[in-house]
Amino acid sequence: MTLLPCIAVFVSFLSLVGSVSGNGNVNKCRSYCGNLTVDFPFTTRSGCGHHGFRDLLFCINNVLMLHISSGSYRVLEIDYAYKALTIQDPDMSTCNSIIRGGKGNGFVVEFWRAPYLNPAPDNIFMLIGCTARSPLFQGFPEKHLPCRNVSGMGCEDYYSCPAWGPGPTRSSKVYGLSPPECCSVSYDVIRSINLSKLECEGYSSAYSLAPLRVSGPHEWSYGIRVTYSVPGDYSFCRACEATGGSCGYDALAVRDLCLCDGWNSTTNCDTGTASSPSISHFSVTTFYETKLTQNLAKHYSLAPFNRVEGIDF
Repeated sequence: MTLLPCIAVFVSFLSLVGSVSGNGNVNKCRSYCGNLTVDFPFTTRSGCGHHGFRDLLFCINNVLMLHISSGSYRVLEIDYAYKALTIQDPDMSTCNSIIRGGKGNGFVVEFWRAPYLNPAPDNIFMLIGCTARSPLFQGFPEKHLPCRNVSGMGCEDYYSCPAWGPGPTRSSKVYGLSPPECCSVSYDVIRSINLSKLECEGYSSAYSLAPLRVSGPHEWSYGIRVTYSVPGDYSFCRACEATGGSCGYDALAVRDLCLCDGWNSTTNCDTGTASSPSISHFSVTTFYETKLTQNLAKHYSLAPFNRVEGIDF
């Protein structure tokens, strides 16, 4: 999607609805989208959360969306205990449907997010219909293929899915001078699932939830399991929340801020000096955000959407 350089901003009044944290304080940054709770380090509001996860999540008519370089995904779950998100690509193949034509997003994250936002080690990507010219098969057939099982999942079992339909028995182990029709890899092997660069027609993705054991690919969990880590010193946020503040950041200085009642601190709400004007009860929407959310809504067949709620300093 093309980033539009011209940004038109309009301001509308917004009733800021706070959430009550475990210590009885109102969390100005916690929000809800459908049945999902959006909390630190994530946010759907400008100035909240950790700056490393800014412009990542968007709530579109109660549907939470994640947007990165490779495209937009629906967020199915945020697991704060295990620091993981489960996302879904509408053009990803499953056990019941093989989608070709290079429509899928794959997974490519911005270089500055890559150190702390990547698919989980037990997430497998099954690349479908890759050409012999694909970087996956450089040096083939003399060199070994990178195709392998991940957490007990792989193309050998995936071939048994009804989506492949009747036909000759497929195998990733037996091939002549042509590469296999499906090649399963872990994200760590190639560090980027870009269907165009890999010259693949499509892909599927599944993940393992140990110690749960499943009997076959029809019971696999299809989607992309993404793990995250909080860059920097997480103790700042704990100290902020312990003193009644909400964790946020200064968009101009790109540094942590503790959002207190009527003022912002660079440490916590008990100590420190005010950093910037207090958080305002306004919603600021840029032209880029509006176009992005409208396109996401159109792609996912969601109802029309006109506003991204945010908090501006």
